[in-house]
Amino acid sequence: MQIETRKLHIQDYDELIDAMKLAYPHMADNIWTYKDIARLTTIFPEGQIGITVNGKIAAVALSIVVNYDDFDDEHTYDDITGKGSFSTHTANGNVLYGIEIFVDPRYRELRLGRRLYDARKELCEVLNLKSIIFGGRIPNYHTYSSEISAREYIRKVRDKEIYDPVLSFQLSNNFLPIRILKKYLPQDEDSKENAVLLQWNNIYYSKKPNTMKDSTVRLGLVQWQMRPFKDIDAFYEQVEFFVNVMGAYKSDFVLFPELFNTPLLAPFNHLSERESMIELAKLTNDIKKKISDLAISYNVNIISGSMPLFENNDLYNVSYLLHRDGRIDEYRKIHITPNERKYYGMKGGNEIKTFDTDCGKIGLVICYDVEFPELPRILADQGMKLLFVPYLTDTQNAYMRVRHCAAARAIENECYVAIAGCVGNLPGVNNMDIQFGQAAVFTPSDFAFPSNAVKGEATPNTEMTLIVDVDFNLLKDLHHNGSVQVLKDRRTDLYETYLKS
Repeated sequence: MQIETRKLHIQDYDELIDAMKLAYPHMADNIWTYKDIARLTTIFPEGQIGITVNGKIAAVALSIVVNYDDFDDEHTYDDITGKGSFSTHTANGNVLYGIEIFVDPRYRELRLGRRLYDARKELCEVLNLKSIIFGGRIPNYHTYSSEISAREYIRKVRDKEIYDPVLSFQLSNNFLPIRILKKYLPQDEDSKENAVLLQWNNIYYSKKPNTMKDSTVRLGLVQWQMRPFKDIDAFYEQVEFFVNVMGAYKSDFVLFPELFNTPLLAPFNHLSERESMIELAKLTNDIKKKISDLAISYNVNIISGSMPLFENNDLYNVSYLLHRDGRIDEYRKIHITPNERKYYGMKGGNEIKTFDTDCGKIGLVICYDVEFPELPRILADQGMKLLFVPYLTDTQNAYMRVRHCAAARAIENECYVAIAGCVGNLPGVNNMDIQFGQAAVFTPSDFAFPSNAVKGEATPNTEMTLIVDVDFNLLKDLHHNGSVQVLKDRRTDLYETYLKS
């Protein structure tokens, strides 16, 4: 047996009518005309869907696109179809309206109806329409109409106290009843001329055009080799090399590691660790401006790892988000490690926020920050779907803490997490002599994502780049339809994570 879902063609008309007569044996006077099908397949071919079994039409779904704002929720079938002229169809509409669906009863055990609804949902997503709406028949209502109202009948079907072959199936396919439509189909005696207005909302809908394509974001992660530089120009040359590579691959973001500019500490090695870091901080503003110019030139957003910032006699560990449109945002590391306090006297920042980019809201934390689950959870509550974590770890133990915590943050916050660190050795620079790193992108753990919840990872301790595409629509689907729905299922009646004012 071979089953195929495809567009209908006018050449399918005879088989379509044969299947329709079998599906509606008591409605033989209301079959589709050749002119009707010819018109529909001409004005909206994508919306006319057929399923064949061994090459023969076995199931059909017909649709149009309407501007639903032109109608109210009390419309009739004639209203929505322009009295069968389909003049209401418009390519600029916002709703996929279902005007027909049937399955040849000889093939109903194959669940072809579910395939038709899935095909409609996919079409709705691809066309970036708000929803699917249609008036659904309630063919068993006539057996109950003398006892209960149509509204009560719908409630009992919804609560599974009554089975209706049409409405029960539609409810099982996640269509929600909106209201009862009176005199929707005057010839539908089984439904007593009633219909149920049903709606399925497209969770991917966006006012932004081509949202299905725009949902994919390309990440470029730099696994940065610590090396001596003869001067700052040599450092810039190495930075631009990676930005150029990522720009050529049309990356949306480039992520550098935490404190990746510390090879420039070498000339200050005669000073104490804190004094040398303060000297390095004097270069930060110029480096920030240079990398911002690169972001604009190569049309890529750059997370500049992190660099030291000396301000009001305090030393901070700061990451800059350098937008490709020239904007500059900053994030100051909040959780300072014992090593940073001991050797550099660093101070933690006090601001927790997401950043708006041309690819949506992102979060940014630095290394040790990711080991505190409250911080990314607050960012997730603010709408963050992509978290960047530049880090610097000297040993494999330290790296594994960052890695495992980053992976956990992806699962518990239904987001992607990208981490990038330094690798190799840096002799002659105090407190920066060894590094261990492996760049990676982590995902939630569900069927739409890799089975190990790792979208991509670099070779450990080797200078290289990692380029990965992530799809935000998968996160939307996970949130609404995932096998577990972590953010929805939190017991906020018992506990809550919030940001103090």
